[in-house]
Order: sequence, then structure tokens, then C-alpha cells
Amino acid sequence: MSWHATILTLFPEMFPGPLGHSLAGHALSTGIWSFETTNIRDYATDKHRSVDDTPCGGGGGMVFRPDVIDAALNAAADARPKIVLTPRGTPLTQRRVATLASGHGVVLLCGRFEGIDQRVIDAHGLEEISVGDYVLAGGELPAMLLLDAAIRLLPGVMGAADSAEDESFSTGLLEYPHYTRPTNWQGRQVPEILLSGNHAAIAAWRRAQAEKITRERRPDLWAAFSQQNARPVATPATAP
Repeated sequence: MSWHATILTLFPEMFPGPLGHSLAGHALSTGIWSFETTNIRDYATDKHRSVDDTPCGGGGGMVFRPDVIDAALNAAADARPKIVLTPRGTPLTQRRVATLASGHGVVLLCGRFEGIDQRVIDAHGLEEISVGDYVLAGGELPAMLLLDAAIRLLPGVMGAADSAEDESFSTGLLEYPHYTRPTNWQGRQVPEILLSGNHAAIAAWRRAQAEKITRERRPDLWAAFSQQNARPVATPATAP
């Protein structure tokens, strides 16, 4: 059975979009993963196919109605994780992506307007996930980001089995720099260590570079990595 994504959206025509190309597109055509879109508006009950209403308590914008979202989610009900993409969600991490990729797929709810009635989020136990500290017009692009990150980890998608092992976030560090031919480009040399053939020395250099880049660019990641990999301090022996 292929890894399957159900996407609840007001704009089903946006999919597969970029996911129909490159690695994800090839995996889609070969059946490694599959998807279906559900048009949320199909679950509206009035003649105008309304899916939103004004927010209780006042304020600008509109809010997705709980009854409409409930009906759409019930139509996709199964054991897969149910996720709503929202700026206030828990940040998406490589660890969470890997967990999702190891399962049978996901149900993704793409928000729009000012948000979704909290009652339906609570009733369905939706996991709220954010792809960054910024606001987009809707959840469709975040859904694509999550799907792309998960699909590339599915068995058979990437050519080399170890391609993902040293990538950024996989070990808690950002990735080391990469180089290829020509070894001299516009007066800039490939580091000699990478041409040495000494695999142990190359591995040590790459690790040192990954640590340096992480310290400089992501102090938050470096702090978490340092804490996780801290060696326990030996307790001095007490004299009898």
C-alpha cells in the first residue's frame, strides 16, 4: 500500500503542483505515494456553499465554520495523523517529518481566512503545525512543504539509501558545505582535505564544519545539540 495523503482545501486545483515534478513527481507516477483532494466547499449546506462566518466577539476577517470542517474531516476519517497547517502551530521538524514518512500517510487541512473554529480542532484532536514564523494566505503551500519533506524520505524515492543521513537537522546540526569539480573555480580552491582520499579526516572535517555553521547560524539548534550530546560529569570519588 502506498503512502497516501488526503488534502482538505478550498483550492484542490493547486495539487499536485510542484509535487508532480522531480523526486516527488516520479514517486507519484510509480505509485510510491498517492493523494486525493477534498474540496471543503462540497460540505457546505446552504445554497451559497458558505464555509465561513464572522468571528464571535468581533474583529476582522472570517472564520471556517466547525460544522463544515467537521463533515469534511469525517469523510476522510481513518487512522492517519490529522494535521492543520497554521502559523500558531508547533514548528515542523525533520524528526516529525521522518515519523510521518514512516506511517501510512496524512490528512492535511489547509486553513484560510482568519482561522478555523477552535471547537472542531479540539473535537478531532487536530495536530497544529507551522512551517515558519510568517503568515501566508492559506495552508496549501505549507501542506506542499510538509508533503515534499516526507515524500523524499519514503523508501525508493531517493537514489542513495544514505542520502538523507548527513542532511541538515538529521543529526541535530546544519549540513556541512559541499564542493565538486572543477577543483579551481575563479581562483577558489576546493579544500585540500576533500581531495586527500583520507575518509576519516574528511568525516572529521565535515563534522567540524557542521558544528561551526550551526553555532554561527542557529544558536538555538546548537544549544539543543550541545545539551543532548553533553557528557555526564564524573563524580569525584569520596574518601572512605
